[in-house]
Amino acid sequence: MSVYLCVVVLTILTVCAYGGIPNKPTNVLLTSHNMNLVLRWDPPEGTANDTVYTTEYKSSVTIFRTGCVNISTLQCDFTPFNLSVYGKYTGRVWAVQRRERSMCAESNTITLDKDSFIDAPIVTLLSNGPTLEVIIKDPLFWISTLRDVYNSATYNITYWKKGQKEKARFISNVQQNRVVLNDLDPLTKYCVQAQINTDRNRNPSNTSDTVCESTTNEKESLWMAVVVVCVVLTVAVVLVVVTVVHWKSILKFFYPKDALPLEFIESLPATRSSPVYLAMRNSSPVVEKYDPISVSAVDELNLLEAAGSSCSKKHEDTERRKKKRLKNTD
Repeated sequence: MSVYLCVVVLTILTVCAYGGIPNKPTNVLLTSHNMNLVLRWDPPEGTANDTVYTTEYKSSVTIFRTGCVNISTLQCDFTPFNLSVYGKYTGRVWAVQRRERSMCAESNTITLDKDSFIDAPIVTLLSNGPTLEVIIKDPLFWISTLRDVYNSATYNITYWKKGQKEKARFISNVQQNRVVLNDLDPLTKYCVQAQINTDRNRNPSNTSDTVCESTTNEKESLWMAVVVVCVVLTVAVVLVVVTVVHWKSILKFFYPKDALPLEFIESLPATRSSPVYLAMRNSSPVVEKYDPISVSAVDELNLLEAAGSSCSKKHEDTERRKKKRLKNTD
């Protein structure tokens, strides 16, 4: 009996260790950051090295759809799966070990436009005399843009003299992304932060990094403007003077006097349309016929001798004709 009990216990332990159903994942959480959708979880207790996970997701108007399949990581990004910025989503995950699947562990439910965490905006400062221009750039969203999702989003701007944040001043519900701060002291360094507020999101954005810039004196700003204007006028005057002095050369460059003869220009269209030109353009190249000839050194000597003998005969005939003419005259 004791032997039988030992066998049963060993069998149960073996099945549990190697062939049992794995535990389901824990701490399953669905989150959104800048309008993405990511499911995260912790591995179950006693997880083997070869454990993989399969996930699904659904919206409030659809059934569960397949997400990541047989992955070894502890998160799945649903963002590429054609999401809606106004959708309400839920996720779930299974642990798979040696073809055995655990029970599913379901996540929380979130609505993207209401629960997504929004990054801080990017702030840039431009100094213009005793004023500062604040330029705000929205964070990039994974789906759509901030203004398309939250068309009535506004900014909260906080600014203070450097080292005096406890005396900070605030501007709320600013709709423009460029704001000029006028109530500043000249030749003073100011620091600025900004934050995004939306009409629907439960989570205000993070506060931007602190950016500092110094104002300048109004006279210095005017002086710089005068310098810029003087430089522009100087360059313009130089260009005008160069144009006036060298206007003939410039005209010759753009409108040269040398031109083709009028007769030649008038004959070009006629030449191109003439039958001779068209026939020459459309005709194929002429193939010349020839017979091969080979000449050796012996043949060259024979030819020279023959030519010499023929010449001597012609000379003798000519002398004979002259003698006959002389006899006839006598």
